[in-house]
Amino acid sequence: MIGFWTLFYKEVLRFWKVAFQTVAAPVLTALLYLLIFGHVLDDRVLVHGVRYTSFLIPGLIMMQVMQNAFANSSSSLIQAKITGSIVFVLLPPIPYGAFFAAYVLAAVLRGLMVGVGVLLATVWFVELQAEAPGWILLFAALSGALFAALGMIAGIWVEKFDQLAAFQNFLIMPLTMLSGVFYSIHTLPAFWQGLSHYNPVFYMIDGFRYGFFGVSDVPPQISLLVVVVCLLAISLLTLHLLKRGWKLRT
Repeated sequence: MIGFWTLFYKEVLRFWKVAFQTVAAPVLTALLYLLIFGHVLDDRVLVHGVRYTSFLIPGLIMMQVMQNAFANSSSSLIQAKITGSIVFVLLPPIPYGAFFAAYVLAAVLRGLMVGVGVLLATVWFVELQAEAPGWILLFAALSGALFAALGMIAGIWVEKFDQLAAFQNFLIMPLTMLSGVFYSIHTLPAFWQGLSHYNPVFYMIDGFRYGFFGVSDVPPQISLLVVVVCLLAISLLTLHLLKRGWKLRT
C-alpha cells in the first residue's frame, strides 16, 4: 500500500502542479464548444424534448472526463520512458496491480475534476436536473477508468510523443467525436445508426446523459454492461503488459 499511495500521490501532484494547463484549459475548450454550438443550434434543435444546449452539456462533460483521463496516464508513462525516470518506478518492489491502480485512479481523479469544472462553468447557461445522480457518477467513474487504462496501454506501447499524438488523433478523437457528444444517433441515417452501436464510447455518453434527463437512445443497463465488459477487457490487457514489463524493462 505504501507503493500504491506514493505512486498515486506522485501522479496527482504531477498534474496538479500545472493545473492551469491540465484542468483549466480543458474546461475552457468545453466552454467554447458550448458557446459556438449552443448559439447556433439552441433555438433550432430539440433532442428527446430537451433544449440542444442542455443536451450538449453532459456530452461535453463526459468527453473531457475521458480525454483527460487518457491524457494523464498516457503522457505520464511516455514522459517517464523518454526521460528514463521510469526506472525509479520499476525498481521498488511495487506489485503491478498497485502500479495499475495508482495510475488509473490518479487519471480518473483528473478527469472527474475537469468534468466538475465543465459542469460548474456551463451550468449557468441552462438549468440541469439530475434525474439519476447514481448513474452520472457510475458512468463518469467507469468511463474515466477505462480511458485511463487505455492511456496506460498507449503509454506503454509508444516510444515517442508523435506516436502518442497519432494514437489520440486516429483512435481517441474519432471514438469520442462520433459517439453522440454533439447529436443523438436517431438523427443519423440507418446505416450510421447501426455503426454507432459498435462504438463503446457511445454507450458511455448515452448512459451518462441518461443520469441527467432520464431518457437515452438505449437502455442504461445495456450501456452499463458494455462499459463494464470493455473496462474489464482493457484492464486485464494492461495488467498483462505490466506483468510482462513489455517495452518498460527493455
